[in-house]
Amino acid sequence: MAAGLALIEAVDTAAEGRDLALKWPNDLMSRDAKLAGILLERSGERVVAGFGVNLAMAPQIEGRATADLGGAVAPKAFAPLLAASFARMLDAWRSAEPDAFARAWLARAHPLGTPLKVHLNGDAYVSGTFAGIEPDGALRLDVGGEIQLIRAGDVHLR
Repeated sequence: MAAGLALIEAVDTAAEGRDLALKWPNDLMSRDAKLAGILLERSGERVVAGFGVNLAMAPQIEGRATADLGGAVAPKAFAPLLAASFARMLDAWRSAEPDAFARAWLARAHPLGTPLKVHLNGDAYVSGTFAGIEPDGALRLDVGGEIQLIRAGDVHLR
């Protein structure tokens, strides 16, 4: 959650006026097109965060809409914005109550009730509507009136 909030804050600062939303678990959307993604990987007791932001141009990905900032900010200017934002968010995350941070993330996410399709693994998919996130960051998916918690998967907005 801290990485996503840092990323959206940095993009807001670098390119004001964009219609941005976080998409669980690790994407930043501009309207319904992917603008950026986050990769988190654990290494021992540390977590390494990688950010991919389409600053100048977006790749063409079959079946997926992509967006870019059209060169509104140079990589050398964006990197310190993101680093500072991430440092602030990590400090806030360390001292905040988990549910408060989840609410902050939710305030920047796509709307509750958004139809989602989640690719769990292999050929396994589950569809439902976005019902928020848990304090630990798990996705709450409403599947026919029953809430299913999703801890890993690839989410597609429908």
